Amino acid sequence: MNNQKALENWLLAGWAASFVSTLGSLYFSEIVGFEPCQLCWYQRILMYPQVILLGLAAARKDYSIALYSLVLSCIGAAFSIYHYGLQKVPFLGDHAAVCGRVPCTGEYINWLGFITIPFLALSGFAIIIVSSIMILKIRKAGR
Repeated sequence: MNNQKALENWLLAGWAASFVSTLGSLYFSEIVGFEPCQLCWYQRILMYPQVILLGLAAARKDYSIALYSLVLSCIGAAFSIYHYGLQKVPFLGDHAAVCGRVPCTGEYINWLGFITIPFLALSGFAIIIVSSIMILKIRKAGR
């Protein structure tokens, strides 16, 4: 596969991850009725703009967006890891500060004993991180 096609595919993968993550979070809050906690809102703030940014970058074939999506996704992943820790590590959950009206330690879903909403968000951020790193590596190798 040539470098141009690989860049397009990685950028599309990052956009798809942001799009599916955004649809998923909107499904949980707007259709199912789960009220997001404060940490969920921070993760949304870091994910939602990426749908537009990565979508525009894919349409324009502007691969310089990879650095920005990498930074946003690393910050979002850090929030997701902390949020997941609050849910799954008893010490963190027991000593968590009050998060707002909806507790950040609550688990609306718990599929297979480990898949929660922050885990799903982390998966989306991880896909964007990998795709951003691959874009940066391919661009660097092509110079």
